[in-house]
Amino acid sequence: MLPRTEIDGHPPRADDLLAPALVNYGHVTVMQVRDRAVRGLDPHLARLDAANRELFGAGLDGERVREHVRHALGEVADATVRVTVFQNGEQVSVMVTVRQPSEAPTVPQGLRSVDYQRPVPHIKHTGTFGQIHYGTLAEREGYDDALLVDHDDAVIEAGIANVLCHDGDAFVWPDAPALPGITMLLLDRAGLGARRRRIRRTDLTSCAAVFVTNSRGVSPVGRVDDMEIPQDQDIAARLTGLYASIPWDVI
Repeated sequence: MLPRTEIDGHPPRADDLLAPALVNYGHVTVMQVRDRAVRGLDPHLARLDAANRELFGAGLDGERVREHVRHALGEVADATVRVTVFQNGEQVSVMVTVRQPSEAPTVPQGLRSVDYQRPVPHIKHTGTFGQIHYGTLAEREGYDDALLVDHDDAVIEAGIANVLCHDGDAFVWPDAPALPGITMLLLDRAGLGARRRRIRRTDLTSCAAVFVTNSRGVSPVGRVDDMEIPQDQDIAARLTGLYASIPWDVI
């Protein structure tokens, strides 16, 4: 039955959940698993190791993570898998949650801008109150997620995704202190050829197309606040084709 959660390879007891419930300090990665494989397994493991070194002063063995993910999956072949790492007494524990698989929306998404920047933005950490809060407010107003911008109205990232623009000549990632997402990294490795430059919120209407990217894949953006965002089917097809070409790694 899903969802299913294990901590260090075992179903958690109530006492095992006290640390992650009471102390909001840890790091995370989320992956889509299909046929017991994932796009970019090595970058996921490398991100967990790097974050663990920064937060807890020691590396995190990738094979340990893989074993816990395989065990939590059991006979499940397709799923959304979240790996959460937290301090549990003197040791670091690995919590794996297995949920139903999820695909990126294909309909244009609506984003509601908010002046907010995640703390320690280069780490995918468990401190997500701001993202959840502003994402919830955006949904209440009829949007799909929040768009995080700085005090000068420069685009940073979406609440749960990176933002990717096409300026008519090339793809562009916002040059801002955002999480370097795994899908962002994989697209760059696959030959996206994206530049990085400062992008203001009002610049988005002059783009040929805008997308959000995360573990679910790539989705087009159709509006930001009250601004309509252009749609370009050729650019979208090129991007989704590139994403589809990224190989899958067996866990």
